[in-house]
Amino acid sequence: MLVTETRRQRLKELCRERLGGRRLILASNRGPFDYHMTEDGRLQVRRNNGVVVNAFSTLSQHAELAWIASSLGEGDRRMAERAQGEHFKAPLVGQDLYLRFVVSPRNVYHKFYSVFCNPLLWFLQHLMWNFSHTPNIDESVYDAWENGYVSVNRAFAEAIVDEARGCDPAPIVLLQDFHLYLAASFVRREMPNLTLAHFTHIPWPSLTHWQLLPSHMRRAICEGLCANDAIGFQTNQDVQNFLHTCQYVLEEAEVDYGSQTIKFNGRESRVQANPLSIDVDNIRKLDASTRVQEFEKKLEPLCGEQTIIRVDRAEPSKNILRGFRAYDKLLERHSHLRGKVKFLAFLVPTRTHLRQYQRHMDDVNSAVEALNAKYGNEKWRPVELFFENNYMQAIAALHLFDVLLVNAVADGMGLVAKEGPMVNTRNGVLVLSEGVGACERLGSHALVISPADLEGTVQALYTALTMSDEERGRRAAALRGTIEAEDVTHWLCRQVELLPTVEGEAPLIPLGNPAGPAG
Repeated sequence: MLVTETRRQRLKELCRERLGGRRLILASNRGPFDYHMTEDGRLQVRRNNGVVVNAFSTLSQHAELAWIASSLGEGDRRMAERAQGEHFKAPLVGQDLYLRFVVSPRNVYHKFYSVFCNPLLWFLQHLMWNFSHTPNIDESVYDAWENGYVSVNRAFAEAIVDEARGCDPAPIVLLQDFHLYLAASFVRREMPNLTLAHFTHIPWPSLTHWQLLPSHMRRAICEGLCANDAIGFQTNQDVQNFLHTCQYVLEEAEVDYGSQTIKFNGRESRVQANPLSIDVDNIRKLDASTRVQEFEKKLEPLCGEQTIIRVDRAEPSKNILRGFRAYDKLLERHSHLRGKVKFLAFLVPTRTHLRQYQRHMDDVNSAVEALNAKYGNEKWRPVELFFENNYMQAIAALHLFDVLLVNAVADGMGLVAKEGPMVNTRNGVLVLSEGVGACERLGSHALVISPADLEGTVQALYTALTMSDEERGRRAAALRGTIEAEDVTHWLCRQVELLPTVEGEAPLIPLGNPAGPAG
């Protein structure tokens, strides 16, 4: 607790030193609040949860923050109309937070989000394409790029410029994630001296994957990111991949791998790895809540003598099917585990309107049914599947794992790999894929697997289940220590440290690998 308070005080001091009273403008596709229409026509506000929302809401305690986001439904559109396109005070006591919605025509937003961002960028950056068959970049993708992705990014830039004009001193703009790769370049044309920073929350794959995009699209994406003063990624591998991509795509750019900088169009951009983490204090409060304890009591009878648990969005990139196949082979090879080891899977519905996701869940359900039919009996079912958005239940489940399986093909960070060890009560073992961003920092305390290595996953599960109590305790303690030392406030501090002062001073920390070697 003392470490957390010290870090919070450090964040407060950094905001005073680095920001100097400057306003912050944050831009992301999804905002901290959604507005919904009730049956009687009233507007009802609902706060969005998540580490990023909580982190930047904390930042608004120390600086005025204007949050620009897409209007995602009729309630958001209605609220934007009431505000006449301007920002309005967020319903948070004690925080200097304002909201502003970017209202795009519905067909434009559909092309932006449901044609380009998710089925294309998300799949590409999570290594989910079967190169010989998909993607097919046809005229609909070209149209979605020009009349969806470009249009929405331009609209965000216009909102940012409108917010920034008239501010003295000039504000700092923080752009978030793959939805807004182009926004900085549009802002630069209007306000060339504005301080801009972009953070990408998902993986940045190798150049080979970016070559699947038409050259004008990947060039515009790299140009857009290099219009920022600071560019952040989750891992050192992401940083190296980005530098290499820019070196190839932007032939006139000067890329320095040592200092992790890119000089392009007369501007130097600093590139850094700053892994996102969890709010340790908040998750401990949730962990101690009556609601979580109630769910734990309900889940305990479903556990076995030992329990494997996974908690994931129902994403194809999470590698859920291969996890079940590994469990199948584990039971097949080690028959003495039947009736003793259970697998509880907690999957959160996501993008259920996309055909790829619908087919994926059909395959998941079929795999679970096959496993239960193959090994189950009246007294024991090998797999229990939960398909719902129930965070409290998921936290309760993480109490109970003997093995936590996080085996995504690719994942920006994989925060469940950090949440799990912080609430687990059994010194559970983390089986962690190299494709998960958290592996850079947690890998030395986990059993690391290649995401496609089915045999290696079987062996890792067996090793975890048969590991000595002493070794389990050592690994669990090391995981907790690493996560506590680099919580979400630490992430925020590093974000602020890299910002120049009003006088334009250099960053406070070196840029090479300030988080230290991957562990």
